[in-house]
Amino acid sequence: MQNIRNFCIIAHIDHGKSTLADRLIQACGGVTQREFHDQMLDSMDIERERGITIKSNTITLDYQTADGQVYQLNLIDTPGHVDFSHEVRRSLMACEGALIVIDASQGVEAQTVANLYLALEYDLTLLPVINKIDLPAADVDRVREEIDSDLGLDPFAAIPVSAKTGAGIDDVLAGIVKHLPPPQGDPEAPLKALVFDAHFDTFRGVILQCRVMQGTLKTRDKIRFMHTDREYTVDELGYNQFKLNPRKQLSVGEVGYLVAGVKSVQDIEIGDTITLVDRPATEPIPGYQKAKQVVFSSVYPMSTDEYQDLTKALEKLAINDAALTFEKDSSAALGFGFRCGFLGLLHLDVIQERLQREFDLGLVISAPSVKYKLALNDGTTVEVDNPSYWPDPTMIDATSEPYIKASILIPETYVGPVMELCREHRSDSQTMNYLSAGRVEVTSEMPLGEVLFDFYGKLKMITRGYGSFDYVPIEYRTTDIVKVDILVNKEPVDALSYLVHRDKSRARALHYCEQLAEAIPRHQFKIPIQGAIGGTIIARATIQPYRKDVTAKLYGGDVTRKNKLLEKQKKGKAKMKQFGSVNIPQKAFVSVLRADKE
Repeated sequence: MQNIRNFCIIAHIDHGKSTLADRLIQACGGVTQREFHDQMLDSMDIERERGITIKSNTITLDYQTADGQVYQLNLIDTPGHVDFSHEVRRSLMACEGALIVIDASQGVEAQTVANLYLALEYDLTLLPVINKIDLPAADVDRVREEIDSDLGLDPFAAIPVSAKTGAGIDDVLAGIVKHLPPPQGDPEAPLKALVFDAHFDTFRGVILQCRVMQGTLKTRDKIRFMHTDREYTVDELGYNQFKLNPRKQLSVGEVGYLVAGVKSVQDIEIGDTITLVDRPATEPIPGYQKAKQVVFSSVYPMSTDEYQDLTKALEKLAINDAALTFEKDSSAALGFGFRCGFLGLLHLDVIQERLQREFDLGLVISAPSVKYKLALNDGTTVEVDNPSYWPDPTMIDATSEPYIKASILIPETYVGPVMELCREHRSDSQTMNYLSAGRVEVTSEMPLGEVLFDFYGKLKMITRGYGSFDYVPIEYRTTDIVKVDILVNKEPVDALSYLVHRDKSRARALHYCEQLAEAIPRHQFKIPIQGAIGGTIIARATIQPYRKDVTAKLYGGDVTRKNKLLEKQKKGKAKMKQFGSVNIPQKAFVSVLRADKE
């Protein structure tokens, strides 16, 4: 056990976690040169294309020191984006140490600080690594100062490396062995193993990633999941070394995979504790937290025939992604679909793209919303995230919405525009903290619903890409939320209703009406598109009708004949408007829910 090291790599987005992991794998001979490709641990196409890590991944490496000692290094690669912090949290529970990677040119950023606090929460030993020292803008001394002032770690323990060129990688491996502690535990104690990840294999069912905390796990053992209370028999276990490498047993401190004939998503919970049926542990491993969904949206198939395919696709995604929740939902305009819960907008974006790519589905996604708490007149409290379930305004006593504490790290020159952006998004309070020369942290409390739409994009635009943003949910606060209905030809379209703060309702309704007016084709009659709060119309756009020139056949003569024909046409159009129905094409729904035109 003294020769095992379980560690993960944590960092801000784009500071080079995956590239560093690639170099460590190469240095330990984890793959042959022929099999190697960039971003070895990012297995999904979407991860490679966007250059982000979405799923945590694990690999067991063998490292031989200069004096001939062989160490088993279990590396868990984690995502850097705020939306996937639950993946980071679970990975940290399986480790004793962490490499905290900092970009030599950009320095400490918002997510670096957030991940540091997460790691300290689980009592991990941290080893700072300064990456990208080959860049012309690299400033290692300044970054060492930031490590000391912002992170409170020893600046001289930081190892300068370039994951791109491979410089300093041997120092990192030596540092892992020297500074990070080996696992603790008793191999004879009752079994406790933490399930920190899972993925679905078509032929073998669910393959679990687990870390043995106490005891020993062998093949053919009868095991029980402590949270879900289900029992299985172990078919196979072993190490992850790009291919599954079977072993007879996993002992205390080891990380590996487990196949136990688990058939479906709902049977397991990520973060659960495995123990033996005949010699169970008394209590599960502490620190287990369910992922909290904060953004909700309805997902409908483009054509109603694809509903069954969408059901299967969501079930398969949920096994790989413990944080995705879904329940049945229906809409008069779009038919049957699902109301899904996500961890944030990037999570929603990634799930949407995976559904379209991996399962070849055409989707319509409703406007994302957060969960509001309503105090009703009869003394009860309800939580609502779907505009369809919004009660009658006369029944509502008070409404409250979730607030977040946003931490925005920016260069000093952009302070004014960023403060203005926060105020536009209904920020309550803003404080500034000067971290080092030229770098400011702006802390602001604001509603989560305001961040959903275009906040992050605008922040990147204002700060020319140098702003970084991270947030933690804090509490619910009283607010004035209204439900806005969109009426097409005086009929409400339920899939387009949304919940918004009263001050922002008109601007958003106008955007919806204008987008719909562009996307819906012209009919033979005039179509009004309106935004309404209750019975009050707050915005309108009109689609003009096709107009046939009925007077073309007349030549001169009495004007009354012309008027008679126009009058007849007018009556016909009024009648058509009364009985005619407006066909709203699917692309109209999609265009409305795209981000604002600006």
